[in-house]
Amino acid sequence: MPSSPNRRRQAVAPGAAADAHIATIHAEEEAVDEVELARDRLREAGREAVGVTGLGGVGSLREALATTGTGLYPAVALGGLVMVDQLQSSVLTIMGPEITTSLGISRASFAGAILVKTLVVTLAMLPIAAVVQRRATRAVVCVSTAFAWSLLTGATGFVASAWGLLFVLALAGAATASVQAVHQPLLVDSYPPTVRMRMLSLYRGANSAGDIVGPLLIGVGAAMVDLTWRGVFVAVGVISAGAAVAALRLRDPGFGRWDTEQVRNVVRDEVGAVDEAEDRDTSLGFFEIARRLTLIPTIKRILVAHAVLGMFLAPFITYLSFFLQERWNLGPGGRSVFFAAMPLFSIPALSAFGRRGEDIFRESPARLLQVAAASMAIGITAIALALFAPVFPLVVLLFGGAFAVLAVLAPAITLPMFAIIPSHMRPHAAALSGIALAGVGGTAGLMLLGGVDRRFGPAGAILSLAIPGIAAGLVLRTAARTVEDDLDRMVDEIIEGEEIRALTSRGVRLPMLACRHIDFSYGQLQVLFDVNFTVDDGEIVALLGTNGAGKSTLLRVVSGLGLPSRGSVRFRGLDITYLDPERRVGIGITQVPGGRAVFGPMTVVDNLIALGHTHGRNRRVVEAGIEASFEAFPRLAERRNQLASTLSGGEQQMLGLSAAFILRPRLLLIDELSLGLAPKVVGELLDMVRRINGEGTAVVLVEQSVNVALSVVEHAYFMEKGEIRFDGKAAELLARPDLLRSVFLEGATKGLATPAPSANGHAPVSSR
Repeated sequence: MPSSPNRRRQAVAPGAAADAHIATIHAEEEAVDEVELARDRLREAGREAVGVTGLGGVGSLREALATTGTGLYPAVALGGLVMVDQLQSSVLTIMGPEITTSLGISRASFAGAILVKTLVVTLAMLPIAAVVQRRATRAVVCVSTAFAWSLLTGATGFVASAWGLLFVLALAGAATASVQAVHQPLLVDSYPPTVRMRMLSLYRGANSAGDIVGPLLIGVGAAMVDLTWRGVFVAVGVISAGAAVAALRLRDPGFGRWDTEQVRNVVRDEVGAVDEAEDRDTSLGFFEIARRLTLIPTIKRILVAHAVLGMFLAPFITYLSFFLQERWNLGPGGRSVFFAAMPLFSIPALSAFGRRGEDIFRESPARLLQVAAASMAIGITAIALALFAPVFPLVVLLFGGAFAVLAVLAPAITLPMFAIIPSHMRPHAAALSGIALAGVGGTAGLMLLGGVDRRFGPAGAILSLAIPGIAAGLVLRTAARTVEDDLDRMVDEIIEGEEIRALTSRGVRLPMLACRHIDFSYGQLQVLFDVNFTVDDGEIVALLGTNGAGKSTLLRVVSGLGLPSRGSVRFRGLDITYLDPERRVGIGITQVPGGRAVFGPMTVVDNLIALGHTHGRNRRVVEAGIEASFEAFPRLAERRNQLASTLSGGEQQMLGLSAAFILRPRLLLIDELSLGLAPKVVGELLDMVRRINGEGTAVVLVEQSVNVALSVVEHAYFMEKGEIRFDGKAAELLARPDLLRSVFLEGATKGLATPAPSANGHAPVSSR
């Protein structure tokens, strides 16, 4: 057993010793309270550090860049890359009819090939985000993938069959996934908050410029140089390679240089320098980050909005060429001019929106999302009107207006989304939004349009997208209601982490486990409400209450089997709120679930070996733990080759408690130790709990039986309906019949009238 770094405790310390123990616990909790007070005090300064000041009036771009020492190169280089990335898509969109005719494939097969590319892009985003999550290598990834897709774009001109087209597009999709996953996170980290909206608008403008260059290149190639679609792809590949060369000087500035670090500096200005060391044992891994993001209310809503928006955007772009060909008889040249004209509307809109959007964000991120929702509604309306316009100039104006207002969606959504999450999680958020937009929404939209197009034609298919487009706008409006709270939460987390590091560097003692303001829900049913729960090194804590009080749910939150919707879990000062359960076992948290502590079809020995899995290949440690378990529980040694399902209830609990001897946790969570067991067996198990605790392991004992729990503890919590109703000395809980009566059967409190003292000085209470 690991010994406590501070002291070993007796199982029960009556009288003055118990008072001193509880006083120590409360002193540690007061240190955590100081962190929360500092968080509340510094929150506004933290919001200003990430660019939300409540005031508009941003300065000129030139002044802001000069003040911070940044330049336009990162935005220009990334803009050049996204511009040429658009070229392949432009060629596919405009030359679709010619490609299908040349290769002898159907319209549906061609759309399917584009869908495969979209799916590959979608699948490749997450691995790229995983590559860059720990080290700032985003610039290298951007440039290397740019060279790859340049080569593959040129190779598209040499395909000779549908399968060849499918293969090349799939590889190109894998390379171009970096655009969605890495470009904008790198761009945001390259600039301070005062210019980010303008940089994002510039980047989006470059994306739109690609929509001009592509159609013009196709038009010039087709009309003047007599290039076929194959020659156009080769030319596009050469241009893309040139943009990749121009981006070779890109550098990654690191995560959160202009926001996360600025919030930390707010704390450091108050408390002084703190330890910068990162604890790899509790830093979130890739899937933990992805799961964490989906629990943030605003991110969840933005992802849903992206999925619904994708049902509109991906099919809309695919079928617009066919609409122009069938309704207005536009050939490649005419379609090229039309698509080249659309960015002439969107680029000025982005230019005007950049500075205004900066002002709106500084005043309120919620307003920015409301603007995005309004833009969505206006754009959908304009597209619907364009489908029925009687003359072509009006079609151009209506589609141009739609492209203009839809162009501002990307920066208007991206900036709030990135502002409410830690900087190193932005590639993951970008990847998830890309998956929602193209993978989920785009796939669903193309599948839907396939049937509508065959019956009503391209115009009917595009018109059918008005419903998901409007729905996306409505979802964005709901995100506006949560974004401010999520921004505060992100700022609070940074401040709390920095304050905790400051306290530990000064030698201030903190609780081993501190759960603060925990809310937890099963679906729509909330079970825990603002729960604060603290455990000190080496103590035994009783967590009391009947079924439905939330005791087992709180243990699930501590062990990682359940993730809270609000609040934090810190272990030895480190934030483990979203750490996977198996990683919590590795840092010293083990749970013995009530009635489910064994694998029934496995033998006793196999159960113990399974418990030792966390030790990897260190067989000697596992074997030593098994021998320690058999020494502690001789009956298990006698039944070592017996199936666990054939053991008695008490023996199964012994097997569950053996986790303490094999895993050697710092914190052992025991759920319903006495459930269904005879008093004699319970007594034996309690003796073993005392022994485990005496060797330095802190224990949380969840019980319905007040007798059982208070026979071994000096510190007790009492839960009712998901709330902590009591936190203090166990003896004081016995003097609170109002609490006990509110939860237990009437007979439980009748026993309080004439209690006989137990061995530890506590009066026994029957819970019947």
